[in-house]
Amino acid sequence: MEDQRPSSMTDVAERAGVSVATVSRALRGSPLVSAETAERVVQAANDLSFAVSRAASSLATGKLDRVAVLVSGSLGSWFNGCLLDTVYQSLHDRGQELLIYRTLSTGERDEFFATLPARRNADALIVASLELAADQRQRLHQLGLPLVFVNQRLAGAASVSIDDAAGAAVATQHLINLGHRRIAYVGLRHEPKVRVSSAARLAGYRQAMKAAQVPARDQLLIITPRPADGEDVVGQLLSQARRPTALLVESDDLAMRVLAAAWRIGLRTPHDLSVVGFDDHAMASVFGLTTMAQPVDQLGRQAAELALALASGAAPGRKKITVPTTLVLRDTTGRPPERT
Repeated sequence: MEDQRPSSMTDVAERAGVSVATVSRALRGSPLVSAETAERVVQAANDLSFAVSRAASSLATGKLDRVAVLVSGSLGSWFNGCLLDTVYQSLHDRGQELLIYRTLSTGERDEFFATLPARRNADALIVASLELAADQRQRLHQLGLPLVFVNQRLAGAASVSIDDAAGAAVATQHLINLGHRRIAYVGLRHEPKVRVSSAARLAGYRQAMKAAQVPARDQLLIITPRPADGEDVVGQLLSQARRPTALLVESDDLAMRVLAAAWRIGLRTPHDLSVVGFDDHAMASVFGLTTMAQPVDQLGRQAAELALALASGAAPGRKKITVPTTLVLRDTTGRPPERT
């Protein structure tokens, strides 16, 4: 019966006529091995269908060639999906692997920080849009891994982020410039430790309204506890004695649900109501939604590059990177109704 034993590094060394140590160096791309010898080793490895396991390689190099990402919420959400796709491609182009940790609930989050599964499983950890308590930040630093935070700035830590407050202020100012004064901010009710960028966006809205000297009575905060319920937002909107003429919504996902609910009862945009979202979701153009775009592909690419640089021991030129947002004008904003 034919021997089905997998080929070993010893087999490759015998076939190439070199030592096992030389095989190890050659397959790692070490400059200590001549090009001719490296080519002979690679050819022998290919002939024997030999592949170096990452575990074996890590014993020699101290590196796993793997970067982990910690995200909050569903992997199928627009932001998480776009970010992970870009991070994966950036790592793949560099011969690196991606390891994903997801927390959907407070319990899962507590479990992650209690066990720290990323320890010894990656060369660096990217923490994506995850609001952290002080004890959780301390636990992450106990990992002993380079850390890169996405959309969160921490003292002394590497980060890649947008300026949520500035973006929301620009979006609000757009509505003010159109002539709106009764502008409501629409957001989701979050767990205290999972607010992500919402608080900053609300602060930017308030900053722009204050700068425009809009009276407090014309500023309204609409908070819904149900992410998929645009009807709840529209119901709160219609119940106001002085109905807002425009909405700044904290995310495109919620904004599109609000638009759908408004359209179902006959409200027209922008004739009856102007709506601005935040993100530039893949479906925003289908809805004709005016939005503040955050370039998630740039966030992911910059975070991956920063994580790889830190994992290699290099000193990156910048440890805190701000990626600019852009106002994308579409069909859901216009001047307020003549009679308001």
